[in-house]
Amino acid sequence: MNAPVAEEYPASPDADIGQMLRQVWSGKYWIIAFTLIFGLAGFIVAKSTPPTFRADALMQLEDNSAQMSLPTSIRELTSGTPRSVTEIEILYSRLVLGQAVADTRTDWIAEPRRVPMVGEALNQMGLPIPDLEILRPFAHRGERIELDLLEVPPQWLGRQLVLTITSDDATSFSVKLPDGREIAGQVGQQITDALLGFGLRVRELRGAWGRQFTLAQIDESAAIIGLRSRLSIFERGGQSNILELSLSGDDPREIERVLHAITQAYLRQNISRSAAEAQSSLEFVESQIPDAEAAVRAAETALNAYRQAQRAIDLGFEAQSLLTQVSAIEIELQQLDAQEDELSQRYTSNHPTYQQLLNNRARLQERLETLRSEVGELPETQREVFNLTRDLELAREVYGQLLNRAQELQVLRASTIGNVRIVDVARVSPIPIGPQQNRIIGLGVLMGLMAGVAVVFLRLWLRRGVQSAEQIDALGLLVFATVNVAPQAENAHKRKGAIPILALTDPGNLAVEGFRSLRTSLHFAMMDSRAHSVALTSPAPGVGKSFTAVNLAVVAAQAGQRVCLVDADIRRGYLRRYFDMPKDQPGLSEFLNGDAKLDKILMPGPIPKLSVITTGHYPPNPSELLMSSSLKDLMAQLDSRFDLIIVDTPPALAVTDPVIVGRQVGSVIAVARFDQTPLREIDAMHKLLRSSGVNVAGAVLNGFDPTRAKVASGYAYSYRYEYKSSGAN
Repeated sequence: MNAPVAEEYPASPDADIGQMLRQVWSGKYWIIAFTLIFGLAGFIVAKSTPPTFRADALMQLEDNSAQMSLPTSIRELTSGTPRSVTEIEILYSRLVLGQAVADTRTDWIAEPRRVPMVGEALNQMGLPIPDLEILRPFAHRGERIELDLLEVPPQWLGRQLVLTITSDDATSFSVKLPDGREIAGQVGQQITDALLGFGLRVRELRGAWGRQFTLAQIDESAAIIGLRSRLSIFERGGQSNILELSLSGDDPREIERVLHAITQAYLRQNISRSAAEAQSSLEFVESQIPDAEAAVRAAETALNAYRQAQRAIDLGFEAQSLLTQVSAIEIELQQLDAQEDELSQRYTSNHPTYQQLLNNRARLQERLETLRSEVGELPETQREVFNLTRDLELAREVYGQLLNRAQELQVLRASTIGNVRIVDVARVSPIPIGPQQNRIIGLGVLMGLMAGVAVVFLRLWLRRGVQSAEQIDALGLLVFATVNVAPQAENAHKRKGAIPILALTDPGNLAVEGFRSLRTSLHFAMMDSRAHSVALTSPAPGVGKSFTAVNLAVVAAQAGQRVCLVDADIRRGYLRRYFDMPKDQPGLSEFLNGDAKLDKILMPGPIPKLSVITTGHYPPNPSELLMSSSLKDLMAQLDSRFDLIIVDTPPALAVTDPVIVGRQVGSVIAVARFDQTPLREIDAMHKLLRSSGVNVAGAVLNGFDPTRAKVASGYAYSYRYEYKSSGAN
């Protein structure tokens, strides 16, 4: 079998992306957990949200002149096309929505109590509610309430009343009022309190004994605002005068009924608004008729009185002809005045048409002056009769016009149907428009995925443990080797029984390659050392120091060196478990006490050239034993027998034992745990050992996981193992 071949490649531009992907993969369980949690939350939200339905209606805005064929004067009175923007604002007004609220009692709230959080989800999925006493007040599927009357005093607006069914057949109930009182009632019977201003009548009640329903009456303004927020109105196409109304809600029957009430309220006010103009004009005309009639009578009286006083006869042919001509010319002048008002809006005074009208009026004025001069030549009696007769005819003409206008306006008022036509009455779609359950669940899953990734990177960012060998080098410690993480060896010391040695059970593991690298580095580092012994320590427990010592001893022995592994952690060392040795096996403490010789405590290891010295019994005074001269004597004897002595010591920042042992060995190696050992602890340990005169040769970075490393190194390493059968070359 060929030796492992290490190939070194420069880092590619995609190294950072690959590093990020490895970090994400290392936190896959966090991501999966958050994705499941958020997905489940999205599922609960989707199922707990009541379905939303939408009802729609269609209306057309028409011109008043298209309602029916009426005289020109009436069409001019009612002409004009309504603007859709104005009508939309009227539909949103309190005038219309307030009437709809009053017609449909949208300001009443009457609904069953649901199980908190999951009640709606259970109702939608048809799942039964457990028959528990604590859940008795909460409604099951199909249980409902309908009211005929709900009236509360102003101080109770918006406050809840709790209705509880008190009979098995749901015909009787009790209501708890906001003031703490509780009153009983029957379905179909009215409950009143005239002094308080409270009234209630339940039309229908479905549910089992003990079920509860919440009742409330909200302020009318709040009801209008809530209705306006659910109402949508827009014009189809461009200036089509077709308005589409839509109303959303969770009760399909309710929204259809409310939208129908909105269209009817708008239609009624539109008809009322159209008839109001005719009514106002009619009232004005009728108020003028008595005065016109009195003017006619006064003119008749004046004419008759003059004739009797002067014994005058009717006008002669000449005077009658003048009267007819004068009346005709005055009527023409009135018509020209009306035409001039119209032409002045379209033309200037220099326009030919406008000039022609002015010429005609000048001609008529000249003719009228001529006739008036002829009237002046009549005898005084005939001239006075002429004037009185002319006043009478003018009064009769005004009176007749007022009577005709009054009749026309009466016809208009009676025939007014408004300028709005309902094309499609309110209807609700059987398919709900929301919630979009798949979208909500998908969004929850996506948010969970993002949250999981964010948590993974946040945890990486918050980590204060050492991330790379370069960080240890910056503290002045040479890193002999970086040992990759071995999942099968994680927390092995916490299991019961013997602990497997990775170098023996899985020699091809990348972590074992790290120990081989450590063995090589240590060999060259100790060439000039005064002794063949090295002590392993760490800043704190749990970094894999004993794991490193055992596997380093094995790979060194496999390389042909005579190796002795000493467990100097006589406080709580457990190296004996790697070699399946009993607790009462004599060890280091017995030698230091003088109770045993070296040959008695020196035990053979699982492979040739490897010997082991366990802790022995845990003594009550470990530091004092280590400070005795026996330790120096032991190290001298071992140095004469072995090529390499590896001493496992306790953590240096916890006890003074590593300092004591470090002064008796050739050098000390510090073991740090990737992503766990803080740099400040490594630095503190280094300063402590150095100030005590202990030679710290270097360090080992144990448990390195490239998928979790925040700091990417400049090179990537891959190992290829080739197994070739030997043959003639």
